[in-house]
Amino acid sequence: MSGRQFWSAARTAASSFRGLVRRQFITRNRRLAFVLALIVAGIGVAAVQVSASWFSPGLMILPILAGGLLLWPRALRILFGIVAVMLAYDVTRADERTGFGIVATIAIIAVFADVLARTRAKLGLQGLRGDQMLMELRDRIKVQSALPALPEGWGSESVLRPAGGVLFGGDFVVSACDGKSLEVAVVDVSGKGIDAGTRALLLSGAFGGLLGSVPASQFLAACNAYLRRGYPVEGFVTAVHLVLDLTSGNYVITSAGHPPAAHFESASGSWRLTQARGIVLGVVPDLRDTAEHGTLRQGDALMLYTDGLIEQPGVDIDVGIDRLLGAADRLVVTGFSNGATRLMQAMQDSSGGTDDRGLVLIWRR
Repeated sequence: MSGRQFWSAARTAASSFRGLVRRQFITRNRRLAFVLALIVAGIGVAAVQVSASWFSPGLMILPILAGGLLLWPRALRILFGIVAVMLAYDVTRADERTGFGIVATIAIIAVFADVLARTRAKLGLQGLRGDQMLMELRDRIKVQSALPALPEGWGSESVLRPAGGVLFGGDFVVSACDGKSLEVAVVDVSGKGIDAGTRALLLSGAFGGLLGSVPASQFLAACNAYLRRGYPVEGFVTAVHLVLDLTSGNYVITSAGHPPAAHFESASGSWRLTQARGIVLGVVPDLRDTAEHGTLRQGDALMLYTDGLIEQPGVDIDVGIDRLLGAADRLVVTGFSNGATRLMQAMQDSSGGTDDRGLVLIWRR
């Protein structure tokens, strides 16, 4: 073979090798797995050849944790195999023998890393992308729950507090405003905290799409039809729906198994409970409700809330409503601005509350 042929064959072989390497490391998962495997091998060899005090086999925990967070389960288990080989090498060859405690710790960490990888693989998301997705959902829910800006002469505030300090709960608010009228729905999904949060995430998008898209008089009926059509009802869903004319102050309230809304009448200086009543959503095909018609005059306010704000174990719900109205009386003196937040905190301080809580306050200046 001539020199020219040799170099041509060498270049062909090198090109084929580069193509093979490129195909093997085409995905980020494989490249990262290769790097972590090199780190594990480096730690194992250094523990024997250099010093176990400087390069303790326990350092293998770090690439294992990184693999649990960033690798797919198959690549992670290959990494576990390399870890096992290097631990066996250290146990048999190192002058300072690797103790049982380190081996057991690494094995336990590996089990937790495998569970983490399998859980993320079910979502199809690795690394921190799943957490970023949840944070984006949280931010979207906060934006959706905020009431729209109202014309001059009107004020509003909404507050949601999930149970247990988690970011997602079973209570949510959807609203729509075209400058002339305001529609607000306060919804309570049975359960609390993260257990109800997944259903609330789904329903908030669906109910938000229905609000303003169907005639106001048919909103709760459309929500009921959606629940019965989509999937078997898991628990119950209650809701209260408000349609407010921002010019005249006339309003219509309908309810589906929800605690009664409260209307503050400045003329009498007292709160009264509205009489809107109805059956919880998703239970019967034909939803029937009794609507309440009224008018918000200057100085008046409306309060919509969920049962987590008024319920206490072993205490009648009427007692909780009386406590809420008593706390709301203090808003008359201090003003309704920021009143929903203060009222929520007052109810939390007095009852402790272990359920999701939601409150919407709308007033006319």
